[in-house]
Amino acid sequence: MVPFGGWDMPVQYSGLKAEHEAVRTSAGVFDVSHMGEFRITGPDALKFLQHVTPNDVSKLRAGRAQYNWLPNDRGGLVDDIYIYMAAEGEYLMVVNAGNIDKDWAHLNALTGGFDVKLANESDRWALLAVQGPKAAELLQPHTDTDLGTKKKNAYFSAKLFGQDVRLARTGYTGEDGFEVFVDAKDAEAMWDRLLGIGITPAGLGARDTLRLEAGFPLYGHEFGDDIHPLSSHYGWVVKDKEHFGREGLRQTPTQKLIGLKLDKVPVREGYPVKVGGQVVGHVTSGTTSPTLGHPIAMALVSAESTDADAYEVEVRGKDHPAQRAEIPFYTQKA
Repeated sequence: MVPFGGWDMPVQYSGLKAEHEAVRTSAGVFDVSHMGEFRITGPDALKFLQHVTPNDVSKLRAGRAQYNWLPNDRGGLVDDIYIYMAAEGEYLMVVNAGNIDKDWAHLNALTGGFDVKLANESDRWALLAVQGPKAAELLQPHTDTDLGTKKKNAYFSAKLFGQDVRLARTGYTGEDGFEVFVDAKDAEAMWDRLLGIGITPAGLGARDTLRLEAGFPLYGHEFGDDIHPLSSHYGWVVKDKEHFGREGLRQTPTQKLIGLKLDKVPVREGYPVKVGGQVVGHVTSGTTSPTLGHPIAMALVSAESTDADAYEVEVRGKDHPAQRAEIPFYTQKA
């Protein structure tokens, strides 16, 4: 157990590699109840969300979810978020645990002129993420809903083990899966039932190796208050519309997020990345990929060094060769 986002969180249960492989081949469950949830309601709920985010929230329909950002006015992000549309004029925003207070203050500061109500429901909801290619198959006998009809980013009410929940076909591992929103008081019983049908408990260690293989940025690593988010491969988030922070996002990034692979030596956040012996950036996330069998990393490097033929990563005073790799490193099997 380690401190994380103001909570004590499990790094591993049976072991990182076993948990990682369970999610890639069958199904694992992560307790991500530390995430924050804000309810946004009112006649101007959509108008407000369009103002505070760069993605087009008007494309959502009831029962659908969308990845999005909260930009600041300096060309960085307050947070990256998910928005779930429950009904006309009613949305749920899920935010990163360590950013709950910051996001709450940011959103409330921007409500002027909007007929909108914000409610912080972070303590009300537990969130259990069931992830893996067999997630639907394992859950199906225990729910009243045909999961096969639910597409990626679906968000819907259901009964699971007889319990009223909201399910979302979303996740952070690169695999299929369902995130289970359940009343906090019922979370322990729900967790036990999920383990009882053969779903493997998984901790922060596997969550990080899985998301890194899938090329998902993590706030505080690839995204941040002072990191231009368009240095990443997530430019598709920004649509052509007016919104808070638009001018900052229109600035040209001076860095670019790239993928690297190494033969043997694992690298970690903060390690210098070099071209021809000169530092051009740093590792933002690194691990040894359990699926691929070699070290991988994402790194922020200067825009002019992104087409280099070869890179090196400095590890404890010694430079190790690294090759440019496509992000994502791993793609879900059909």
